[in-house]
Amino acid sequence: MNNFNLNSLIRPNVKALKPYSSARDEFKDFDQDMVFLDANENPFENGVNRYPDPQQRTVKKILAEQKGVQLENILLGNGSDEVLDLIYRAFCEPKEDNVITLPPTYGMYGVLANINNVENKEVLLVNDFQPDVDAILKAVDKHTKLLFICSPNNPSGNTFDAAIIENLLKSFNGLVVIDEAYVDFSSGDSWLNKLQNYPNLIVTQTLSKAYGMAGIRLGICYASSEIIAVVNKIKPPYNVNELTQQRAIERLEDVIVIENEINIITAGKNKLLEELLEVKYVDTIYPTDSNFVLVKVDNADKRYAQLLEKGIVVRNRSSQPLCENCLRFTIGTEQENEKLIKALKEI
Repeated sequence: MNNFNLNSLIRPNVKALKPYSSARDEFKDFDQDMVFLDANENPFENGVNRYPDPQQRTVKKILAEQKGVQLENILLGNGSDEVLDLIYRAFCEPKEDNVITLPPTYGMYGVLANINNVENKEVLLVNDFQPDVDAILKAVDKHTKLLFICSPNNPSGNTFDAAIIENLLKSFNGLVVIDEAYVDFSSGDSWLNKLQNYPNLIVTQTLSKAYGMAGIRLGICYASSEIIAVVNKIKPPYNVNELTQQRAIERLEDVIVIENEINIITAGKNKLLEELLEVKYVDTIYPTDSNFVLVKVDNADKRYAQLLEKGIVVRNRSSQPLCENCLRFTIGTEQENEKLIKALKEI
């Protein structure tokens, strides 16, 4: 990396910002047996009458131990979407800065760019769904703050080549955000292992996929302590509620069950991949390191409608670049997968 300077990337108003200090920030030992009369709470205990830990220390402690990082390298959000939005708001000046995204990819990167009034420079993946390094670096200018990389990618399902990502981390002087929502289904390594090597690296993960907790909305940001400190300044004080924290703790401690579910999903995916070879109107089955499979069919609109008639909802991704006539199948239970396979062979 040539000239990475985190301080130069932070928005001036965020640098000058004095963050809000909640009652639970000022007195942190709120798990002690004390009389709490500091936060204007209802005193009658019902499990949620008190404000939650604004820094989610217990959840972070478990994650730190499991992932091999320090507490100061973690920030939690109300889903990954809040985490991504906070990154935009900390580093991108509206009407001035820009970001780079790599379609086809997760749609919220572009939506958040629009919400924050930040230009989104789209650089298409090449035909094998890998990043085009030369085109990306050519699109960079002095106002390019963020590069979003989804790996394993959604909707294609593949993992990006590690050498390509490493090249971008070394060549781009802005922040590289690697979205690892599906990394638990991949045989490859997480970029968390390289967090100390690259000061411009941000890794986001989630409990929505492999952990089966989409309903509690918990997203995770891993980065240097300096980056986390910046984003923490603008984080709402109680962005992760008490019920979410409790359920996250229970689930994170259930390591064997989670591993078993990942293995079942992986086995289901492998079976589906085999069965798809026998479906005549399937043109291409794309490599996948995720909990879904992207396939190109003869007529995606027609096949989507036929599956709906059989009570099966899949995702038609034909509107996305490089995904014409592509359907995306999420891996379900064994019974759901069998129903899908049966329907695919009947229509």
